[in-house]
Amino acid sequence: MTLEEKLAQLWGVWVGIGEGEEVAPNQHEFSEPLPPWDELTRHGLGQLTRVFGTAPVEPLTAARTLAQTQRDLVERTRLGIPAVSHEECLTGLTAWQATVFPTALAWGAAFDPATVERMAAAIGAQMRDLGVHQGLSPVLDVVRDYRWGRCEETVAEDPHLVAAVGSAYVRGLESAGIVATLKHFAGYAASRAGRNHAPVSMGPREYADVVLPPFEAALREGGARSVMASYADVDGVPPHADPRLLTGLLREQWGFAGTVVADYFGVSFLESMHGVAGSTGEAAALALAAGVDVELPTVRGYGAPLAERVRSGEVPEHLVDRAVARVLRQKVELGLLDEGWSPEAPAVVRDAPVDLDPPQVRAIARTLAERSVVLLEDRAGVLPLDAPGRVAVVGPCADDVYSLLGCYAFPNHVGVQHPDVPLGVDVPTLLEAVRAELPGARVEHAAGCGHAGDDRSGIAAAVEAAQGSDVVLAVLGDRAGLFGRGTSGEGCDADDLALPGVQGELLDALLATGRPVVLVLLTGRPYALGAYADRLAAVVQAFFPGEEGAPAVAGVLSGRVNPSGRLPVQVPRTPGGQPGTYLHPVYGGRTDVSASDPTPLFPFGHGLSYTSFAYEDLEVDRTASTDGAFQVACTVRNTGGRRGAEVVQLYLSDPVASVARPLRELVGFARVELDPGEAVRVELEVHADRTSFTGPDLRRRVEPGALRVLVGASSEDVRLEGTVELVGPLRHVGHDRVLTTPVRVQALPRG
Repeated sequence: MTLEEKLAQLWGVWVGIGEGEEVAPNQHEFSEPLPPWDELTRHGLGQLTRVFGTAPVEPLTAARTLAQTQRDLVERTRLGIPAVSHEECLTGLTAWQATVFPTALAWGAAFDPATVERMAAAIGAQMRDLGVHQGLSPVLDVVRDYRWGRCEETVAEDPHLVAAVGSAYVRGLESAGIVATLKHFAGYAASRAGRNHAPVSMGPREYADVVLPPFEAALREGGARSVMASYADVDGVPPHADPRLLTGLLREQWGFAGTVVADYFGVSFLESMHGVAGSTGEAAALALAAGVDVELPTVRGYGAPLAERVRSGEVPEHLVDRAVARVLRQKVELGLLDEGWSPEAPAVVRDAPVDLDPPQVRAIARTLAERSVVLLEDRAGVLPLDAPGRVAVVGPCADDVYSLLGCYAFPNHVGVQHPDVPLGVDVPTLLEAVRAELPGARVEHAAGCGHAGDDRSGIAAAVEAAQGSDVVLAVLGDRAGLFGRGTSGEGCDADDLALPGVQGELLDALLATGRPVVLVLLTGRPYALGAYADRLAAVVQAFFPGEEGAPAVAGVLSGRVNPSGRLPVQVPRTPGGQPGTYLHPVYGGRTDVSASDPTPLFPFGHGLSYTSFAYEDLEVDRTASTDGAFQVACTVRNTGGRRGAEVVQLYLSDPVASVARPLRELVGFARVELDPGEAVRVELEVHADRTSFTGPDLRRRVEPGALRVLVGASSEDVRLEGTVELVGPLRHVGHDRVLTTPVRVQALPRG
């Protein structure tokens, strides 16, 4: 291969990059005119960026275009190597007419890796059918600050839950032959004050124990074949220019053999944002040396600027060869270099209309949506609604389909730029779903206010509707967007955790009517509810539950669906100050040496049901060796009157350790569905490696000593407690340590 042919394999091309509003940061700033297509690709091409996800194009038409583009590359270039086609796929394939699933935060709320795996397999099958090879998901960032706009894209604030759910997503996507891309590696969600792209100030111990484990698990347990570097610098070092992270840790220690791709314009940001490079060519040289194999979304530094430095000897050509070998190896794995390979994807071969939202896929979206809805409070026993005569459905999210969808869902991400084009999928609003769910009720609607802004002119009409009702459904929350065009989403960071705009004032006005108010939240992050908590009849939380989200939420309100979601993030009590997660040592919580109380209103793992569950008969091994495992078992029984699902959560607490440790941390969970009176025995096997942490020497260790074993319904609702003693020598463990907690559920006889 010539140098030009090698470099051509190391970048993508994004056709139509300068059109419309930005869907990538600084998109227009980096949208320099590219040479004509034939000239640009005469030596080949590494990747095609978002053929389906840039504009609303009929799927079969886009698939035919992709096939023709691939055929052109193969026939016109000397080596005849096809390109890898990649797309976003966080809430489903980001394409017009494709199923819109719940956001990742809803996956975490469902505590249901099996359904997430089914979802990802369905997404992957759609991508494969259209000729797409790589998906830019999942996001494995662990939430550290709820103000961060991209909270909705994350799974949870707990690394074990992120690892379990994220690995399941990877397995599903990879099972369809699609390359899963882990992002954002690493530390992106821990930016100062929750601001997008802001610096990350984090010590190596927190980085190792909180940020990295989900990536380790998704590589080892999920089999991901690609990793995307993160935008935000960590202690001054941008990951795109960090060889210790991308080569030393990822490849040499963890043994990763796949491709590392740049986040969009991440190579250019080394010059324009981080100031660690003085030119585009220098930025490219830094990224290549660090271990970034592919520049996305389009060619800049890895084109002529990098070629000049290789020719001058400033950049060793073996670094180019290293990246090209990884890219070509992956193309071989994908079958792109097989003899007889055809550019026509299955959809093109069939030459028939493509249904990207078939009933069986919508059914998965419905299941995940229903399991993700969290009943936070039912203070007055008003839920489930018992044939109310008059219902007021008010709030800016009540009659708005976009409030159900995440930032990376096609209708919010791209579709809003094309208002004359139909949505592409059937998405009922919550107002419509409530009317369908309660056909005998008289349902009145008033928006009250907007998602954002200070327009209070509609509050009076909302109050009037509330006063004439038996129950008020206050449907508040977010509308996702990009770079300030929403209240949640990429670049839509919040100054505090108060409800957006004047929604808090609307809620106060509704509560003042004296009618029972059920707060229904459709959001991408948790909001502070302490000011309203003792006045609300009930609170239902849904994290952008997708196209089937409105029927799912309405089903919970009516009682058709028994809620089983659990909080993947805490719900704060007050809006101000730096938010904190449940993973904190003693003095990270409420103490008598600070007047500030960070105690959440609702803790991590919390969620109510319309039935009740009893926990009984805890068994914990008394001792275990520091290189062995111990068993934890308990009986869980449905003591209520209807079928329901309980999420059994296992936490460990290390009261005496060589470094300050969290008061408790999740190490295992089981979602069990039980009929009234039914019981199961839940058994979890905890390897001593699961107790490991980074010690004072910055090496991961398993320490001997006593551990508290906590089993319950949330991080604070502990039902059973025991102790296990780890005996033996202190052990240092590495990347080959045990990362999972196997669970066995056994049905018990009734009676």
